Amino acid sequence: MVGVCFEVNELRTLISRIMHCPRETTDFTLHTTVVGACETRSRLSEVLQKYLERRFPLAVRRFSGARSAEGVRALWRESCKTGSDIPGALWASWTHPACDASLAQEIYADIHMIQHQVGSGTRADLAALQAVQAENAELRKQLHEARADAEAHGLERSREVQILVRQIADLRASLAGKEGMLATVTGQFDTLRQSLPELKARQSLARRASDAEARATALRASVAGLEGEVERLGRLVQHAEETIAQLLAADASAAGQGHPVLDEPPPDLAGKRILCVGGRSGSVDAYRKMVEQRGGSFLHHDGGLEENLNRIDAALAAADLVVCQAGCISHNAYWRVKEQCKRSGKPCVFVRGAGVTSFGRVVGAAGAGNEESGVDRLSSATE
Repeated sequence: MVGVCFEVNELRTLISRIMHCPRETTDFTLHTTVVGACETRSRLSEVLQKYLERRFPLAVRRFSGARSAEGVRALWRESCKTGSDIPGALWASWTHPACDASLAQEIYADIHMIQHQVGSGTRADLAALQAVQAENAELRKQLHEARADAEAHGLERSREVQILVRQIADLRASLAGKEGMLATVTGQFDTLRQSLPELKARQSLARRASDAEARATALRASVAGLEGEVERLGRLVQHAEETIAQLLAADASAAGQGHPVLDEPPPDLAGKRILCVGGRSGSVDAYRKMVEQRGGSFLHHDGGLEENLNRIDAALAAADLVVCQAGCISHNAYWRVKEQCKRSGKPCVFVRGAGVTSFGRVVGAAGAGNEESGVDRLSSATE
């Protein structure tokens, strides 16, 4: 009675009213002291008696309706079965006038085994908690490493962009110098054409003009080549900037959506059988890994491309959820899956793309319990 109906702190408070109880007294010593004091009527036993009467009036009132030992036994069995208010039921049954020695011994055996079961469950809960804490620490370590890799990758891309920007600035400066040289030569050519005093001077000027035109042509060709190089470098810079933007967006998406999944375990499929109809052959292993990592079982049929279409009926019957890659199967397979799922009420999701990400979202929704009825899924997929 003392072990079941009183917590250790309650016993310390009650016993301190009657006798001195040092703080260093162990829980076991306190328990045995109280049990020994209650073997005979004493001031401590009276205090405990009054405390229990004030604490369990509802249980005493419920058991007071029993007129025999069998009635008390039935009420005790009901309390053990539901697990509700075991301390109150123990006090009310043992203090009932109809409780005989046989019933008291039977109740003692029941409460003894209940205490064993509670201790065993507590140990199992502690072991599970330790395993979860270890797994959480490992996941946090992986998250830290992933973030460090992402930051290093971003810094490397930033340095590459800076190098490309400097190269473009140098090319533009070189192009501006050549354009100035071309303008100077053109001005000289015009001046020579306007000053033709005599034939010899004209011939000399003609040769110089011819040379100037040749140089101008060479410069134009050089300028055209430089413009092409500038355009190519511009495209390269644009590609680098787009790549960096995509990487930064991917990092932000991973930090906002993917990695919080690291703080918590991915949704558990609890052994559900996921049938994938269609999809890219090179992505089947990724589909399978994604399902099995979430505790599910993966089934696959290529939608009649190579496998016999008649085998799809058995696969549909065995599946708990069907994911149909509508863009990668034959028309016959599409209508067969649709009609079979409508007829059986099987949950089915039709997806347009065959990517691993689309498949993962469907599997994640199934693991999180966000399932709809088979008819609703078919209707939304058809639309």
